[in-house]
Parts: sequence; structure tokens; C-alpha cells
Amino acid sequence: MSGLTSQPSMGAVCMALEQTTLGTGIRYADIQALNLYWSQVRQLYGCFEANVRASDSSVFDHEMPGGQYTNLMFQASQLGLGTQWSEVKKKYIEANKLCGDIIKVTPSSKVVGDLAQWMTSNSLTADEVKERAETLDFPSSVVEFFQGYLGQPYGGFPEPLRTHIIRDKPRIDGRPGASMPPMDFKKLKADLRAKFGKHITDVDVMSYAMYPKVFEEYQGFVERFGDLSIIPTRYFLGRPDIGEEMHISIEKGKMLIIRLMAIGAVTEGKGTRDVWFEVNGEVRAVPVEDRSAAVETVSRERSTNDPGSVGAPMSGVVVEVRVKEGQEVKKGDILCIQSAMKMESAVSAPVSGHVKRVVVHEGDSLNQGDLVVEIVS
Repeated sequence: MSGLTSQPSMGAVCMALEQTTLGTGIRYADIQALNLYWSQVRQLYGCFEANVRASDSSVFDHEMPGGQYTNLMFQASQLGLGTQWSEVKKKYIEANKLCGDIIKVTPSSKVVGDLAQWMTSNSLTADEVKERAETLDFPSSVVEFFQGYLGQPYGGFPEPLRTHIIRDKPRIDGRPGASMPPMDFKKLKADLRAKFGKHITDVDVMSYAMYPKVFEEYQGFVERFGDLSIIPTRYFLGRPDIGEEMHISIEKGKMLIIRLMAIGAVTEGKGTRDVWFEVNGEVRAVPVEDRSAAVETVSRERSTNDPGSVGAPMSGVVVEVRVKEGQEVKKGDILCIQSAMKMESAVSAPVSGHVKRVVVHEGDSLNQGDLVVEIVS
């Protein structure tokens, strides 16, 4: 699984040490058995591969963790930065130094990756980031890092960059957990059961406590589609071929034999297709949303050099709009929240005034530089 990233494979390490005093004692046959298993598993997740075909010794420069290298490459391509991958790697080096040359593990490595892509998207150098930090809209993960939500980096935060980035937001100067208020898990469990049902377990409570937004999205998915954990990975990640049979055990002693028979044409006006299955010998048609059929090309107004013309700092989807036309705003007030590939970014007011126009809505897809809000004094 570590092939072609910055990590050497387990087999290579074990065999290199075998004839030394540092031999691991792990049998070669056992390593091969593990290799065989994981090579089969990897095929199931082939749709997520980043198409890395050769080793990249530039890891000695950018120091990306092995798992992040391929993830960041995929994320960059989805953000429209695929052709600038070399530049993203250079910005990763600069971003790491801006953060204080931190130890990069999840989630601190994500902070550096988000900052690198944001710098690439906005064509910013490290010096420009330092000079303009008081007015720039940084990704949320970067702001929270400098607030101290991930803890204190070795050697402390670089100043005055930290102060310029977090501005009037709260800061934590010790271990984050030490100053957190106690959590009432019994009350949280009761609240979750009232909202989602009595199936909520203690594991669910812990999941919500750590990742509330992700947990709510997951519960919405389960409510819509049911428990899909029973579906084999191969069919969860990709559709079967026409005529292919799936054997799915829904409970002890109960097996569904499902065969994909045909996929119908797009239903105009609905953006759905009828998909025909044979379930235990009976034919059924299921309307399925075809997202590609509902794609609409929108030509958006671009922001200008006027201070009150607020543009999107990078490509993404608007997940929240916090202002209305005619509303008074102060410099630094958050206008909207953008999200792209798990990277959220707040768009704030560069000047004080009142909102003349809000040209975006929740769910809108924006490119970097598209007009979001127009503010006049």
C-alpha cells in the first residue's frame, strides 16, 4: 500500500535488515501473504488512485507524509490545480515554514496542504502572505491551527503572523483539552436519540462529539439510502456490469440475488434514469438521480479591483451565506463560507459599508475570483 509514496514498503525494510543485527524476525512468507491480501484490496479502491506511476524523490524537499502525497494530488486536481502540481509542492515547502516548520501528521499536515493550495490558487508568495496576512481570508483549518486548536507546535507559533491571521478570534496557549468545558455525554446521547432515533449508541455519541458535521451528514445518508454496510465494497464504490449478479446477505439466512439488467435514458425535467434490476427473480425499476444530466453551465460575474468587490478566494461550493442585501457590515465580518474537498474558507468583508448585492446562494459552485458580494460605503 505504500508503493510509490514517501514510505518504503514493509517488505523492503524487513529484507534490508534481515542479515543484520536489526533483523525483524518476520518471515518472508508472512510478508508475501500480506502483500497478496492488500494487492487484492487495493484493486477495490482503484477508482481513488492518484495515477502516481513513479517514485518522487522530491519528498526530501517538501517532506509530505506518504499518505498525504496522493491525497493532495487528487485534491489539487479537483480544485483545478492539477496542472500546477509542481507549484503546489513548492508552496507546500513555503506553507510549512510559515506554520513554523511543524511536525506533519493528521490533522497538522492538512493545515499545510490547505495553505499550500490556497497560496497556489491565489498566486501568493510566502512574503506576500506575511505582508497581507491582516487582510487575507485564510482557509478555516489554517485559522484554527494558529488559534491553537491543534495544540502548541514545537518552538511556538511564528509571530506576528499568528496575531495577523487570527485577529480578534480567541486563542489557546496551552493544551486545548485542558480548557474545554466538560461534555455531558448522557444529555448528548438523549439529544441525538431525539433527533435521529433510538438506534444511537455510545460509539455514535463519540463520533458526533468529535465530528458533528460529518456525523449529521452520515445520518442523513443512512436515512435516505438505508444501511449500506452490508453491500460488498466492490458494489458500494462502483456499479456492476450489465448482467452481473450481486449476492447480498441482508440478515442471517436471508440472501438477495440482484442482477443489473438495463439502464434507461435520462428523464427530461427530472434528471433521473430508470435502472432495471432483477431481485430474486422479480424485475424492478428504480429511478436513480443522474447528477451529470443535471449539470448547468452558469456564467458568473467576476470581481473587480474595487475594494468593495468581494471575490471568491478559491474554487469551491458556497455552504453558507451570512449577509443580506442592505445589511451593514464591518471590515472583517464573515460574508459567506466556501467549501472544496473538505477545505472550508470564510470570505470576509475587506471594507466596512452596506451590502449592495449578494450574488451567490447556498449550493452555488464558484471559481476563484467570481463575485460574491458587493459592498458600498
